[in-house]
Amino acid sequence: MKGLEFSLFKPTKKNQKANFEDLLKIFLQLLNIASGDVSQAMAWLTSLDKQHNLTGPEYGIGDFYEDLKSKGYIEEKPGDGGLSMTPKSEGALRKKSLEDVFGKLRKSSVGNHQTRKTGKGDESATETKKYSFGDSPENIVFAESIRNAQINNGIDNFILTENDLEIRESEYKAQTSTVLMIDISHSMILYGEDRITPAKKVAMALAELITTRFPKDTLDILVFGNDAWQVQIKDLPYLQVGPYHTNTVAGLELAMDLLRRKKNKNKQIFMITDGKPTCLKEGIRYYKNSFGLDPKILKKTLNLAAQCRKLKIPITTFMIATDPYLQEFVQEFTATNHGRAYYSGLDGLGDFVFEDYQKNRKKQV
Repeated sequence: MKGLEFSLFKPTKKNQKANFEDLLKIFLQLLNIASGDVSQAMAWLTSLDKQHNLTGPEYGIGDFYEDLKSKGYIEEKPGDGGLSMTPKSEGALRKKSLEDVFGKLRKSSVGNHQTRKTGKGDESATETKKYSFGDSPENIVFAESIRNAQINNGIDNFILTENDLEIRESEYKAQTSTVLMIDISHSMILYGEDRITPAKKVAMALAELITTRFPKDTLDILVFGNDAWQVQIKDLPYLQVGPYHTNTVAGLELAMDLLRRKKNKNKQIFMITDGKPTCLKEGIRYYKNSFGLDPKILKKTLNLAAQCRKLKIPITTFMIATDPYLQEFVQEFTATNHGRAYYSGLDGLGDFVFEDYQKNRKKQV
């Protein structure tokens, strides 16, 4: 079994054992690592129980397994009798990912997408500013304006001028369309480091964040290896790395196509990867070179970065690798697009993704 550290269940008493909710938290993490394989996750949970005495005689893994079925988290597959996740467990996994990755978020109302500049919107802000030509008279704050007139002109000679007027700033609710690109090339599990699991977890957390707190935003998710294809939110727990090269061009082309269909102006691409592009598709033929940064592949990749820049689509790259050679490519790619780049360890990936999502969704419409 992979080396894992679980810190969510910490008994406060020496003889305290895990209950259903405690075991469910661990089980959901194991499901993500096992790419939705319920039997594998149960085997790992049983092994953890044997090593760490998670359960006791009153409630064991067998009881937990029966509760998973009765509560609708898992079900038997028709025909072969195998086990599968249910929509309930898929939703629970997304919620758990959101709690783990973005657990410290401040509470805010659903759909509250504020821009940094003022304009005609449907919610009033608490800040006020001096009236300037073009501001809507509907936003004049009369109490503050009269107060200014009294201060500026005196009570005996009261007069209200344009210079006294204060208006309340209105906030846009800026819709944002995001495409999240996830690298599923073979390098995402090379060298004994599991990079795909945290990438999936961040994707599920971002999906849950947008669908529950910012429902007016859109999120499209795609994966890229030798080719690129779109996946649904419900598919995220089941993603696996393949024997693929890294066709970043195919991913960017698909991302641009998806964003081209969106009507709102705020558009962005997030790309989670651990390496350089190593593959192109020319007709039915794959052009591959994993032995260095191939000029032919690099040129096509940078051309797409430049196209996104012209279309005002920033690309934020989350590089889950610290190799200076790979970082050099990301720097050139980012400079071409005028986007952002983060060089993240596996633990900090979620923080970086959320911070950049927050920044980009506050753009002026």
